[in-house]
Formats: sequence, structure tokens, C-alpha cells
Amino acid sequence: MTTHKTAARIFGIFFIIAFAAYGTGSGLVDSIANAPGNLANVYANKTQLITGAILMALVHTFVNIGLAVIMLPILKPYNKNLAYGYFSAAIVATVVLVFGAIYLLLLIPLSDEFVKAGSAITPYFETLSIVLKKGGYFSYQIAMAIWGLGGLMFCYLLNLSRLVPRPIALWGFIGYIIFISGTIFELYGFGHNIGLLLDIPGGVFEIFLSVWLIVKGFNPSAFASTPAKTAD
Repeated sequence: MTTHKTAARIFGIFFIIAFAAYGTGSGLVDSIANAPGNLANVYANKTQLITGAILMALVHTFVNIGLAVIMLPILKPYNKNLAYGYFSAAIVATVVLVFGAIYLLLLIPLSDEFVKAGSAITPYFETLSIVLKKGGYFSYQIAMAIWGLGGLMFCYLLNLSRLVPRPIALWGFIGYIIFISGTIFELYGFGHNIGLLLDIPGGVFEIFLSVWLIVKGFNPSAFASTPAKTAD
């Protein structure tokens, strides 16, 4: 039981770190890459962009994969296929986010060449810059859609196992459905504000669940009633 309580707390802490690391990192990168005269701005602020990319591609990756590793043995007894589905979705989504961060890091060598070339072929560099930023954007949206699908499996297993109260699991399930809808709207170009709005229920759920697990932990009775055999 002590092991389960520790796992719950680590999961909650990792969830908050993942949320904060990616949010802070993307904020740092966006403030540079999307500023007027973006390539000149990137050239002048390489350290800040690299710091943001490290938070997005290294710190976030470590804790995000850690979430799935922690939960796999806890969720497997309730439904092995869904537990591995959640695990796989978390890994794939994280890897896609890393590719998105790499696209944005490529703005650094592009900015070096931009400064060397001068203004003669500025439109060429601006076009490449737009392509790289769009690569980062689409990588993020696809990763979030995959993460949302994994979240549906995760919340279904939370409900099935009673690891947390049912209303919390139901909130997460509904939140991730709305979250996935937001990523689809974004991919089809229906507006950035709509996507952000639809992210809120799922995002608030993740923060709430993190705090709940740090403070309360998993429901002890869920482990007392763990199935004797792993379900398929």
C-alpha cells in the first residue's frame, strides 16, 4: 500500500512537472519564433530558444514517459490491452512532441544562414521559417490528439479500477473527448482560440488529478479488489 501511495504521488508530481515544462518551454520558444522579424530575433535569442526546447524535448519527455511507466503495472490487472494502449499512446505522443521541438530548433541554423546571406534572399528564408514553425505546430496537434486517445483509455481504467472516485474519472473522460475535438478543429484550421477553449476541461482535469493523487493517493480499496487475473 505504501508503494502505491508513493507511485500516486510521483505520478501527480510528474504530471505537474510535464505540464509546467512544456508550457514554459513552448512559451519561451513562441515568444521568439513568432516575434516580428522572427529569424533575426531567433539569432539574437538562441540561448532562450534552446532553453525552451530543452524543457519541451528533454524534461517533458522524461517525466511524460515516466507517467506511463508508473501507471502500466497498476492498470494492467484491470485490462491489459487498454493499459498497454495508454502506455503506447503516451510514448508515441511524446516522441511526436520531440519531433516538433526539433523543427523549432532548426530555426537556429536557419537564422545563422539568414544573417550571413543578408537581405538579398529574405523571402526564401522566411518561407523556410514558416514551414518549420508549421511543422512544430502540426506535430503538437497530432501529438495532443494521440495523447487524448490515450487519456480516454486511462480514464476508462480509472473508472473501472476505482483508483479515484468515479466523478473524477468521468470528468477526465469527457474532458479528453472535448480535448480531442479541439485538436481536430486546429488541424482543420477552424481557429486557434477554439482549440484553446476546448483544451480547458482536459487541462484542468489533469491539474486536479495531479493534486488529488499527491494529497489523497489512490483509493486503497481498489487494490484490495484487484482482479486475480489480468483482463484482456
